[in-house]
Amino acid sequence: MNNHEIDYKLYGDDMQFVEVELDPNETVIAEAGGLMMMDENIQMETVFGDGSEEKGGLMGKLLGAGKRVITGESLFMTTFTNEGQGKKHVSFASPYPGKIIPMDLSELDGKLVCQKDAFLAAAKGVAIGIEFQKKVGAGFFGGEGFIMQKLEGDGMAFIHAGGTMHKRVLEPGETLRVDTGCLVAMTGNIDYNVDFVGGIKTAMFGGEGLFFATLKGPGTVWIQSLPFSRLASRVFAAAPRGGGKDKGEGSAVGGLFDLLGGDRR
Repeated sequence: MNNHEIDYKLYGDDMQFVEVELDPNETVIAEAGGLMMMDENIQMETVFGDGSEEKGGLMGKLLGAGKRVITGESLFMTTFTNEGQGKKHVSFASPYPGKIIPMDLSELDGKLVCQKDAFLAAAKGVAIGIEFQKKVGAGFFGGEGFIMQKLEGDGMAFIHAGGTMHKRVLEPGETLRVDTGCLVAMTGNIDYNVDFVGGIKTAMFGGEGLFFATLKGPGTVWIQSLPFSRLASRVFAAAPRGGGKDKGEGSAVGGLFDLLGGDRR
């Protein structure tokens, strides 16, 4: 193992968090803001990039940080190291309702391609880079931009997604069409492209977007039932207007008062 070998335990169902168990001198890396709690003697440190380019010197660190900027993430990540005696624990929580999925990269040929905001935490040594899509259509219309995130190594990584997670194994030549926002992750051997839904009427009035992802096996893909962008758009659409004052949304009387400009204080 080139990566630190960590143990873990998942808690919860739809509002999950993962507890990582660290032996002395073991380290886990995580996105800034993902920490939930940690034991004493856990040393927290902010680093450029993912911390896997230490032997590359300053240029290696700057390159790692630059990759994260391109994917739209922060320049920095946080490392958590057990500097005490005995086993210690540190926990990370998903930022929105959904599932946390543990990924053993040693069982995935050392590479996983995922949404740029899906990564939560990983064993130290896992490299977090960028994955350029070979086809221009996938980049401009894929819903995640031209670049997706790439996790490489032989250790454990944890990604999160909204709603329920579905794992689908595709046989050689088997094709699956997915809403672009619902694609969470895929193994590196999946052929990925984005296609137009077809038909002006369907595109204009179908309500499912103009493009979908086409995934061709062999390989494994992970699909989420509730993308955060979809959840956010529904919340925004339902948010009260006019300064956010609550005037009885959902009731006919409230709507009548809104229409007439009445004051129900």
